[in-house]
Amino acid sequence: MTGITIHTIPLLRQYCKAVFTLLLAACVLPLYANDNEGDNDEDPKYDETSIMVVLQGIGGAEIPAVIREEVAYLSVTDVFNFLKIRNVPSESMDSISGFFITQDAGFLIDKKNNQIRFREKLFNLGPDDLVKMETGLYLRTDYFTKVFELGCNFNFRSLSVKVDSRVELPAIREMRQQLMYRNLNKLKGNIEADTTIGRSKQLFKFGMADWSVVSTQRLQSVNDTWLNLTMGGTFAGGEATVSLNYNNYARQQLKPLHPDSNIVHPFDQRQQYYRLRFVNNDRPWLRQIIAGKIFTPTISSLFAPVVGVQVTNAPTTYRRSYGTYTLSNFTDPGWTVELYINNALVDYTVADAAGFYTFQVPLVYGNSQIRLRFYGPWGEERFLEENISIPFNFIPAGQFEYTASAGVAEDTVNSKLGRVHANYGVTNTITVGAGIEYLSSIRKANTMPFITASMRIVSNLLFSGEYTYGVRSRGIVSYRSKTNLQAEVSYTRYKKGQTAIIYNWLEQRKAVVSKPFMTKNFSLFTRLTLDQIILPNSYYTTTEWLMSGAVYKVGTSLSTFAIFIKDENPFVYSNLALTFRIPGNILLTPQAQYEYNSNRFMAVRCEAGKYLFRNGYLNVSYEKNYRNNITNYGIGLRYDFSFTQIGFSLWRNNNLTTFVESARGSIIHDGNSGYSGVNNRSSVGSGGVVLVPFLDLNNNEKFDKGEPRVEGLQLKYNGGRMIRSLRDTSICILDLEPYSAYLFEMETKGFESVSWQIIKPAVRVTIEPNQLRRIDIPVSVMGEVGGSVYLQQDSLLKEQGGIKICIYKSDSTLVKCVLTESDGYFNYMGLPPGDYIIQPDRAQMKKLKLKPQQPAYDLHISRKREGDVIDDIQFILERK
Repeated sequence: MTGITIHTIPLLRQYCKAVFTLLLAACVLPLYANDNEGDNDEDPKYDETSIMVVLQGIGGAEIPAVIREEVAYLSVTDVFNFLKIRNVPSESMDSISGFFITQDAGFLIDKKNNQIRFREKLFNLGPDDLVKMETGLYLRTDYFTKVFELGCNFNFRSLSVKVDSRVELPAIREMRQQLMYRNLNKLKGNIEADTTIGRSKQLFKFGMADWSVVSTQRLQSVNDTWLNLTMGGTFAGGEATVSLNYNNYARQQLKPLHPDSNIVHPFDQRQQYYRLRFVNNDRPWLRQIIAGKIFTPTISSLFAPVVGVQVTNAPTTYRRSYGTYTLSNFTDPGWTVELYINNALVDYTVADAAGFYTFQVPLVYGNSQIRLRFYGPWGEERFLEENISIPFNFIPAGQFEYTASAGVAEDTVNSKLGRVHANYGVTNTITVGAGIEYLSSIRKANTMPFITASMRIVSNLLFSGEYTYGVRSRGIVSYRSKTNLQAEVSYTRYKKGQTAIIYNWLEQRKAVVSKPFMTKNFSLFTRLTLDQIILPNSYYTTTEWLMSGAVYKVGTSLSTFAIFIKDENPFVYSNLALTFRIPGNILLTPQAQYEYNSNRFMAVRCEAGKYLFRNGYLNVSYEKNYRNNITNYGIGLRYDFSFTQIGFSLWRNNNLTTFVESARGSIIHDGNSGYSGVNNRSSVGSGGVVLVPFLDLNNNEKFDKGEPRVEGLQLKYNGGRMIRSLRDTSICILDLEPYSAYLFEMETKGFESVSWQIIKPAVRVTIEPNQLRRIDIPVSVMGEVGGSVYLQQDSLLKEQGGIKICIYKSDSTLVKCVLTESDGYFNYMGLPPGDYIIQPDRAQMKKLKLKPQQPAYDLHISRKREGDVIDDIQFILERK
C-alpha cells in the first residue's frame, strides 16, 4: 500500500494540470477570438441608427447614433454641428478638439486615452463610454450632461433626445439674430428676392373702372338720378384717372344756356375730375409731375377745384415715421370711412350710432396727401373726398423736399393760383420750411410769403408753427403720454383787415384732450374739445364732451354740446345712441337728443337691423323731430354680391314718400394676363398682380406654347386681396398700393407632385397704378437620385452611414452633397434635366482610408412631367 501511494501521486498531479489547461483554453480562446473579430468589425453589441435630437427653439435633426442595452451614444461631431459648436476631428478620427461657445472654453475628446479635457478639468472615461466607429466618435448621452452641462434626455421608445441648456447655445443665438435681422429687413423693406420686376414701360393701356348709380323718386316732387364713372389706366406712360359725374337734378336748379332753350347740360364741370400723373420714385430731384385737377393746401380761402400742374420730389410711397395723430369727426351713422395716405388705403372704420369716427393717423415723413372717403350703408358714396392737413411735417436730417403748384380755380372769376412750399430737415427732430402763395382773386395783398417749423421737443411732445405775412400766425403743441392720453393746444392770430381768409376772426383758441380706456368689460374713447373764436365785437365758445365705445357689448355714444355766445344764454344739448343685439340676432339702435335749456327731447330715433344670408342687411327705422314736427319712417334692404353692392329703401316723411335705389362696383381688365373681373368696391387708383404658375418642361424659365399650367401654388405676401381662378389656375391679388414693391414668397407644398419645385421662390414686384402685372412662375420638374453605400469586410457587406455623397454637373460644378443614413441609404430631390456625376466625397474617403470599388456613376435626368427617378445607385467601399 505504501509503494502504490508513492508512485501514483505524481501521475495524479500531471493529470490535474492537463485538465486545468484544457478548461482554461476553452474559456479564454472564445474571448480572444471575439477580441480579434472586434478589430476587424464594429462591436456587434452596438446597434447603429439615427436619433431625433430636439433643441427647444430650434427644432430637431436626425443625428447618427449607436445604442447598446437601451443606452444611446451620439455622434459628437453631428451633435456639435447641430448646436453650432466649433469642433475639429483628427485625421484618424480618434479625437475631436474645439471650444464650447467661447474660445476660452476649449475641449479635447480623446479616444486613445479615454478621457475628455474641458477647460481645466479632466474627465476619465470608462472603456464603453466613448465608442469609435468608422464615421467618428460616439459619446454616451449622460457625458454630454456631466462635461458640457447639456441635458440629454433619451427616450428609447421614440428614439429621440431632448437637449436642454442653461446657457444660450450658438445655434439659438444665431436663430435669434437671424429672426431679428429678418424682422428689421421686413420693416425696412430690404428682404432679398430671387427675382425683381420693376416698372413697365407701356404707353397706353386701360386698367380699371368704378361705377355707381343712385336713383331717387319722390312722389309729387322732383326725381333725380346720379351717375358716376371713374376710369383708370395708362396714358402716354403716366397714370391717368378720369371721373365723370352726371346728375339730372341740375335741370331743375340751373338756368338754361340760351334764353330760347329749356335744356341744361347735366354735367357740371366742377364735379368732373381728371388727372395725369408721372411718377419716378428713383429720381430724387423730381419724383412726380401732375397735370389736371390738382390737390394743394392753401392758406387763403379757396373752395373751388383747381386745374393746373404740380411738380414735387416727394415720393408716392407711404412712409411711416415716429407716431400717430388722432383724427376724429362726425358723419352719418353706420357709414364706412376709409383713410387714404398718398392714394393708398391704410385704415377704415365704421361710424358709430351717432356718426362719430376716429383714426390714429400715422405721422409720416414729408408732405402726404391724407383723404377720407365715405360709403353709406345703402350704396351711397361721397366722392368729394375730405382732404385733411396734419400740422406736423418732419423730414429726415439733411433732406430737402419741395412742392410747386400752378393753376386756375374753377370759381366764378377763374382765380389764378400759384404756390411753392419747401421743407428741409435740419435734424431728425427739427424741420423748417418756407414758401409763397399767390391768388389773383384776393383784393389787396394777393402774394403771401410764409415760413413753417416743426419740432419734436421730446419723443412725445411736438410743436408746429407757421407765420404768413399779412395774414396770420399760429402754433400747435401736441402731447401724448405712455397711457395714450393726448392733449393738443393750438392758437391762431389773424391780422386785422386781412382778406385772404374770408372769416373776420381775430383769434382762434382750441384745446383737445382725448384718451382711450380699455378694460375687460368695456372699451371707451373720450374726447373733450374747447374751441373759442374771437370776433371784432363779440366772441363765441363751443365745447364738446364725447364718449364712444362698447360697454358690456353694448355700443355706446354720448355727446354733449354747449355753445356760449357773448351776452346770450348758453345752448346745451346731449345726444345718446346705443347699439345692442336682441333675440333673433337683431341689431337695435335707439338714439335721443335732449335739450337742457327747455328740458325737452329734441328728437328720438330707433333703427332695427338684421343680417340676411350673410351678405344681406334689412333694416327699419323711425324718427321723430319735435323741434320741426317731422316724422320719418322707412325700410331698407342692402345686398352685397361679389360683383356689386345694391340697395333699396323706402322713406316716408310726413306727406312725402321717397324711393331710393343704388348700386356700385368696379370692373378690372388686363389683356396681357387675360384677366377680366368685377369687384363690389372701388378699384381705381390701386394695382395688382396675376401670378401664372406653369410647368417649365424645358427649364428656360419662359412660358412656352404647350407647357401646362399647374394648380396648388401657395403664397406668402403682405397686403391685398387674393382671388384664385379655378378655370386657368392663375392667382390674382388686388388692392395693392401703387408704386410700392411687394415681395411674394412661393411655396410648393400644394402641388400634386413632390418633383415640382420652384427655383426662384421669392419675387419682388413694383405695382403699377390701375394695372395688373402678369408674373409667370416657372415650376421646374426635378429629378431624384438615390441609392445605398456598403462597407465590404471580408465577404460581408455592411450598410455604412455618415458617408458624404456628392453630385456634380458634367462640367464638374458641385450641385449638392448628402450624407447617408444609418442604413447606408441616401437620396436627393432637386436635379433639373441634364447630365451629372455622382461619387463619394474624396476628402472623406482619404480621411477614413476607404476607397469605392466604383469611383463614380454617370447620371442622366430626362424630361418627364412626373419627374425622373434613379434609385439604384450602389457604392461598395473597402479599406485601402
